[in-house]
Amino acid sequence: MKSAWIILSALVAGMLLGIGIEIASPDTGTASLPFIEPVGILWLNALKMTIVPLVVALLVTGITATADAARAGKLAGRAVATFIGANILAGLMTLLLLPLLLKLFPLSSAAAEGLRHGLGGTPGTGASPSFADFLLSLIPTNPIAAAAETAILPLIVFTTIFAFAITRVGAAERAILSGLFKALGDAMLVVIGWVLALAPIGVFALGYALAVKAGVSAFGGLLHYVLMLSAIGAATILLGLLLAVLVAGIPLPRFLRAMVPPFAVALSTQSSLASLPAMLRATADLGVDPKKADVVLPLAVALFRFTSPAMNLAVVVYVAWLFGISLSPWALAVGLAVALAAALSSVSLPGSISFVTSIAPIAIAMGVPVAPLGLLVAVETFPDIFRTIGNVIADVAATKFAADGVDSDSKGETP
Repeated sequence: MKSAWIILSALVAGMLLGIGIEIASPDTGTASLPFIEPVGILWLNALKMTIVPLVVALLVTGITATADAARAGKLAGRAVATFIGANILAGLMTLLLLPLLLKLFPLSSAAAEGLRHGLGGTPGTGASPSFADFLLSLIPTNPIAAAAETAILPLIVFTTIFAFAITRVGAAERAILSGLFKALGDAMLVVIGWVLALAPIGVFALGYALAVKAGVSAFGGLLHYVLMLSAIGAATILLGLLLAVLVAGIPLPRFLRAMVPPFAVALSTQSSLASLPAMLRATADLGVDPKKADVVLPLAVALFRFTSPAMNLAVVVYVAWLFGISLSPWALAVGLAVALAAALSSVSLPGSISFVTSIAPIAIAMGVPVAPLGLLVAVETFPDIFRTIGNVIADVAATKFAADGVDSDSKGETP
């Protein structure tokens, strides 16, 4: 959490310096860009180079872990099905709600143009692919080439098939392959940790370049983005409460009373994992069998990212809207599918890492620029509050729903 504030401070400092220089001496600001902007682009490229291997490694380990959990018993299987269903609902909500919010509360044309120019983009003009092109793009003829070309969608399709194939081989072979990809993922996390350690420098340079190009309007554009993403976060929280009441059958006053301690921990730490003990107490207050909660709730913390599909899709749809990129219905369907896969592969990752690894594949699959993520990660501090609160609500509600639907004689089946 401390590093997130440092990155945000670097962004603000870079933008303030850029605006100040641009106001005092526009020629100096423009002349400085070739020396400062490449630093930010170099950092962004270092961040992007980790995406493909990390997504492949995490997707394999995430799918194998989920499949093992689903096979472990009726309770775990019901919990996994609940997680997937809730994630689909949350993603669909974003695809319906965010375009409406952008129409009702648009960004001013000057701010939009300034932000777009500062991010180095132009309005989209390319023709949308046909449905036949979309279908043909699903299966890669050469997975290695797909990875080299950063063709995320066919790569994810191949990786998903490969991961499920791993779950069907013998226990010894499965352990070897799972261990290999876990080691690959761990190594890539070390690399991305090194890259993110340099984030204040890279974000400072990107923020400076943005301010020199866009001026004061850059602040207005970023504020609009934060407000839109926070609105989706608030809507996701409301959806979680609605599911708790209507699907899990918990009266709202009782649910909110039980959730006060988890809310307090979540707000102070912005970590679902740190909220686990408080959530276990909340499930007990809601009448969940402790033995069942001990199975489902840790599984939810490890695998269930209720707010991720909704808010990650919101980032990509916002960037597409900003750059004037028209998203076809099947492009939105692709985005939802990749968002679900990315949420599964973001198991127990810090927010700054999961922001890049979860959202970049969605953007690439939908044909949306990835470069803005280097700046948007710096303002993730505020929307991340909604992510944590929404995840905590969904974890407890899903635990109640999964536990109530399984007979007592199934409660002992653990992963």
